[in-house]
Amino acid sequence: MIDLGNTNTNVMINTTQINANKNTQNIEAKLNNAKDDEELKKACQEFESIFVHMLLKEMRSTVPEGGFIEKSTGREMFEDMYDQEIAKNISKTNGGLGLAKVLYEQMKHRGMY
Repeated sequence: MIDLGNTNTNVMINTTQINANKNTQNIEAKLNNAKDDEELKKACQEFESIFVHMLLKEMRSTVPEGGFIEKSTGREMFEDMYDQEIAKNISKTNGGLGLAKVLYEQMKHRGMY
């Protein structure tokens, strides 16, 4: 969260949500504009990566706060970036969760690309 407050108002912007919206819009554009199988596969893999990142983020939110390292903005940013990289690696190795494959087959079968 970024605090853009001043003496009159406090405005909180959830940067993670903004980034997720941008990523979703980018993936949607890539899926709709894919010109060949490779582009479609890559877009489907990116979609799966975003989905896995959302899962990791939600799982992390269930962990109680406390421990050795105090919760701070820097820690939250690090954890989010770490989760993004883990999600990318999961979606690239051994077929990931399989969501990308299913999405690819559905879009290819329907001729959506």
